[in-house]
Amino acid sequence: MKTPKTIAISFFLIALVMGVIFYFDLSFPRGLEGYFKKSYYGQFGALAIAIELIIASYYLFRGNNKANFYLALFGFTAVLDILFHISGFLTSNVPIYGMIMFGICSIISFYISFSNSFNLGKISLWGALLSFVMGNLIEWFFNFY
Repeated sequence: MKTPKTIAISFFLIALVMGVIFYFDLSFPRGLEGYFKKSYYGQFGALAIAIELIIASYYLFRGNNKANFYLALFGFTAVLDILFHISGFLTSNVPIYGMIMFGICSIISFYISFSNSFNLGKISLWGALLSFVMGNLIEWFFNFY
């Protein structure tokens, strides 16, 4: 039972460090009208991916049966961010080092969630489809201008 907790702590630390880095890269507008522009909300995409990984690592640490869904949600969001950025389809605010770290974490997350490695309950077809759709929605919301 130490392996899921070790992976969860590793995911949490990676997400925390990345989240702090992404938070300090945010720029806040001076006037009130700047808060209502799409460009302001678009810069929170990288931070949202880090928060997804924190939530997934929390559920994995607790051994909750929701862990596989949130791991798949994080995996789809991170992979779609990388694929959309590489293809030039959408613009991503995640730096290259963040894409590499999130890419490695997403591969591990996919393996854990779809193989049910830690017996947390298999992710259903609907759960997998919902995590895919939600990952797409998150990517489109933060990156489509």
